[in-house]
Amino acid sequence: MNKKILDYYENRPRRWQYITIILILVLGISWWSSSSLNSLTMTKQGSAIALEMLKGIVNPDTKILFALGTSGVLYLLLQTIAIAILGTIVGAIIAVPLSFLSATNMMPKPIAYVVRLLIMAIRTVPSFVYALFFVGIVGMSPSAGVMALGLESVGMIAKLFIESIEDLDTGIIESMDAAGASWFQKIRFGVLPQLLPELLSNLLYRLDMNLRDASILGLVGAGGIGAPLIFAMNGQMWSKAGSILIALFILIVIVELISSQIRKVLMKG
Repeated sequence: MNKKILDYYENRPRRWQYITIILILVLGISWWSSSSLNSLTMTKQGSAIALEMLKGIVNPDTKILFALGTSGVLYLLLQTIAIAILGTIVGAIIAVPLSFLSATNMMPKPIAYVVRLLIMAIRTVPSFVYALFFVGIVGMSPSAGVMALGLESVGMIAKLFIESIEDLDTGIIESMDAAGASWFQKIRFGVLPQLLPELLSNLLYRLDMNLRDASILGLVGAGGIGAPLIFAMNGQMWSKAGSILIALFILIVIVELISSQIRKVLMKG
């Protein structure tokens, strides 16, 4: 056994040349990228602001943290959650039909590739830009945040769902073909039962991402908790900003724990 191991070690593929080349490329790209950055310096004023921010987080404004009105953190968090949930639902409603039209085992390849280009075009625009676009259309309101997150969600949901559709058990679909089932019948009875757990798992993952994004979209007037946060920071009201950050942290941790448990149940069936 030892001789076999020694023989394998002696005759193993020599890959040090490739590793060296890759290492040189990585170091070269890192050096080139770092050359575009200005040197990081911290002034005395910057140090004082950082210290005040930490004090604000340690000593939050409990008045706003536990207030029950529309300006309280609880109301703003609920609005942020609502924007994230509705944005995910809107994204799923758009993404699911596009996914079936983009799957090469469901549609002719020319049609599938054209729809994939459309999905790629939707994915190239970040949610912040969509939010600015919809704020100009519907005004500064949570509706703009919902539509922005909905379009932003389409790309990721569709991408993951297309992969799931193309990995389907084709035996079921072929059996339904032999039985003379229509395209809609194949999707309803042969495809959706296989895909539903994975689709729900992907939607929960996207909801987790949308919750973080929804907390930022308020910066451009798209609702949620982002606007009060940036106003508090611009006004150097660090205790108020600390209250909002603490509430956001607790919310995201709770949602992450709940969604991860639900995903485990869904994947185990």
